[in-house]
Amino acid sequence: MLKKLLSGLLGGGGEGEPKGAPAAEPVEYKGYLIVSEPADQGGQYRVSGWIRKPVPSTEGQVGEMLEHRFERSDMLSGREDCDQLMVSKAQRFIDELGDDIFSSR
Repeated sequence: MLKKLLSGLLGGGGEGEPKGAPAAEPVEYKGYLIVSEPADQGGQYRVSGWIRKPVPSTEGQVGEMLEHRFERSDMLSGREDCDQLMVSKAQRFIDELGDDIFSSR
């Protein structure tokens, strides 16, 4: 009971809140990394994750990783189906926007 009270006060673990499922292994696509990390919402999975692109290091500079949080409204009952749909939608998104994914809007 104390744990539930504390988590409610601290903003975590409430019922009905989306819980992140463990991230899947990254899928490489045209120099980008697609990482499915669906939100578990009451036995269904919401398509979400990350699109990342490693930036090569230059002389004297450490390379960095560009990231874009990828969220969609699609809900699926199976984790594997959700991962597959995430990768498919992310690939299409990359094909349409390329590096513009990382620019501020």
